Amino acid sequence: MSSDPWGRVDETGTVYVRTADGEQVVGSWQAGSPEEALAYFERKYEGLVVEIGLLEKRVQTTDLSAKDAQAAIGHLREQVDAHHAVGDLESLRSRLDKLVETVEARREERKVQRAKQSDEARHSKEALVVEAEELAQSDQWRAAGERLRALVDTWKGLPRLDRKSDDELWHRFSHARSAFSKRRKAHFAQLDAQREDARKTKEKLVAEAEALSASADWGPTAARYRELMADWKAAGRAQREHEDDLWNRFRGAQDVFFAARSSVFAERDAEQSENLKLKEELAEEAEKLLPITDLKSSRAAFRSINERWEAIGHVPRDARSRVEGRMHSVERAIQEAEEAEWRRTNPEARARAEGLTGQLQAAVDKLRGQIEQARSQGNNAKAEKLERELEGRQALLDQALKGLQEFGG
Repeated sequence: MSSDPWGRVDETGTVYVRTADGEQVVGSWQAGSPEEALAYFERKYEGLVVEIGLLEKRVQTTDLSAKDAQAAIGHLREQVDAHHAVGDLESLRSRLDKLVETVEARREERKVQRAKQSDEARHSKEALVVEAEELAQSDQWRAAGERLRALVDTWKGLPRLDRKSDDELWHRFSHARSAFSKRRKAHFAQLDAQREDARKTKEKLVAEAEALSASADWGPTAARYRELMADWKAAGRAQREHEDDLWNRFRGAQDVFFAARSSVFAERDAEQSENLKLKEELAEEAEKLLPITDLKSSRAAFRSINERWEAIGHVPRDARSRVEGRMHSVERAIQEAEEAEWRRTNPEARARAEGLTGQLQAAVDKLRGQIEQARSQGNNAKAEKLERELEGRQALLDQALKGLQEFGG
């Protein structure tokens, strides 16, 4: 018979382990000496010690779930309770009991942490909703639109709440974004409608100007042309693709009339020469507004100059195109500044430009990855083909990025 502090082997080869409840049969050993039997079952005990130690470490240092931890503890407890090892089994049970307590404590900690995170997420989402609802009433179309897009990205990064709360907050958030989009769309639709109304009004003014161009009733017709010009300015700008053509026709009709009048009143050349001198001075004054840096003040200054210009009267026919061209160049610069300001504040055009740029950037990045893969695989022919395609996509991307700069982005 052989024994140690935790077990023994009797003369029949039966192996026992000592426990607080007395000796328990571990198993039977017939394959060798009693010492080998004890050594075998002691190794089984050491194996359990190692497994329990590893589980303790996992519970302390990883995010092992409570459910998985409890299952592992139960599996080890079954092995310990089966008494198929020789060693201090009570100490193993004690460690497993403490491990159960640790798992339960960590379960409670995680529960508290999840509750805290959920509460923080709720407050964050409620704050996003409040801000979105405030932005929904904003007339700062570009800034508010960009901020709303940033709020969406922030929302996506927050944890989900319970389904009912999350859905309610998202409904308010989404409704605010939709309300802003509808107001913005209506605003720009109104601008488009105003430009269409201006086009129709100017079409009528052009038709009347062209009908008057052959009139010999110099005084009343000239007065009517001045009224038409005032109506033209009051009508606002038409769409860009129509404005220049309408202006050329309108101004051309006036030119025909005033040219005819000038030929009849040749004796007024002296007066017109003086007019030319005054208009050249006004043209010089207008040209000092260039380049346009302050659109509002430049527009007001040009309006004042133009009113004095219109009050002067006509100039000699051979000088008219030159001096009026100088004024029109300044007027065109102001119009272009207005167009640039409108484009800069048009969020829909910016969104389209950003979308195109993003798509092209993704295509360029994908091609670069494919080229690198082809090179690494030794497929130089494929890599060269892809590089030629990359050059074309890169050129399109550069062009799109250049266009995006017009929006200040």
